[in-house]
Amino acid sequence: MRSMHAAVRAANRLTARWASEARAGTVFSAAGVWPLLALLADGAAGAAREELEEALGLPAGQAGAAAREFLAMLSGIDGLSSALGLWTARFVELREEWAARLPVGAHGVLTGDAAADGRALDAWAAERTGGAIGRVRVEPVPDTSLVVASALVLGADWEVPFEGHVGSWLGRHDRAGLVREVPGLDGVAVARTGVGTVTRVVVRGVTGVDVHLLLGTERMGPGEVLGAGTGLLSGALDAVPGSRLPEGEAGPGLLVFKRRTHTPEPPSLSLFTVEFTLRAEHDLLASRGLFGLTTAARDTPGAAPFPGVSRTPLVLDRARQTMTATFGAEGFRAAAVATFAAVYRGRSPEEPPYETTRAMACFDRPFGFLTVHRGSGLVLAAGWVSDPTPFARDEGGRALSRSPGAAGPVPRSSRRGTGRPPRVRRG
Repeated sequence: MRSMHAAVRAANRLTARWASEARAGTVFSAAGVWPLLALLADGAAGAAREELEEALGLPAGQAGAAAREFLAMLSGIDGLSSALGLWTARFVELREEWAARLPVGAHGVLTGDAAADGRALDAWAAERTGGAIGRVRVEPVPDTSLVVASALVLGADWEVPFEGHVGSWLGRHDRAGLVREVPGLDGVAVARTGVGTVTRVVVRGVTGVDVHLLLGTERMGPGEVLGAGTGLLSGALDAVPGSRLPEGEAGPGLLVFKRRTHTPEPPSLSLFTVEFTLRAEHDLLASRGLFGLTTAARDTPGAAPFPGVSRTPLVLDRARQTMTATFGAEGFRAAAVATFAAVYRGRSPEEPPYETTRAMACFDRPFGFLTVHRGSGLVLAAGWVSDPTPFARDEGGRALSRSPGAAGPVPRSSRRGTGRPPRVRRG
């Protein structure tokens, strides 16, 4: 149990590091990348091992076992499905002690036909994410020798669903708005940081996966707001719960006030927000220092960095994550696929001649959110919303029912009204 807590803290630390570079309109999952980095660290040596240790937040000697335990923990989270896949060229002989860390049945074969291998990897991603992500975005090339990938699919239905209405966004009433009221005040809290104040509202899911909505003061950037959210999770920041907040503008976008009623009513919290769908592609080698991949990258000269993976000298050629997330009236849906592709450095005696080709294909944004497993505190996804879903109308101005996205819940379009949230000055 202690080792699992250490892995959760380490994965959340990677979330915080990644959030520091977050842009508007992005979404990412460090929980989908962390076990892959841990497996690489388990087979790395020299400077590559040291860099991966720093990115992981765990000693490399513990990384392989931690990766396996981490993947097992993910499989035990209600509403979350995860998978790990490994494909190697026929001449790549994995070291038994490293391969033993992999889930049973995870190992496949690369044929050397780049187009066919690419289709097989895309099919794996589509199958593991229910079609939400149909491409792994790491097309193999003829000298691709190893590919390791992880897939996460998350579905969380709200304990208290939202009602739809015409939502306000940056002064305009043209977005798909969501509103709900829940009893009690402690679903909201306010934290003060060195750069500003953040309001956090926790939207609880029925299976123990929650979404923390984070609204900072206007001068705060995505990294600062998301950093405050991870700081609250780790205990590095303290927050004042809603029941202890003063009357008036208690935080960004937050108004606390007294209201007269005709019958006794308990305190309650009304939340006005918006539907959103985000999709992002991340080139992890573009931020190789953040992920501990500087020495492991193909364009870094030196010895092969992964002798513990295989006797065949391997270097990383590409590392990417593709992710989509939808926040709607009924719940939250997300899917992520992270993929690392390695090529051999130098010629291996068992190489087929056609794999000597040195071909490489390189291809490649105002509130934040963290999707958090309540029991462990693990951040499963994080993002920054800058362009929420428009409010759909027909030519006559009537509301339209929208089809859900590949990973998204069905919005309650038929229940939208024309109500407006109370006017609150933005912090």
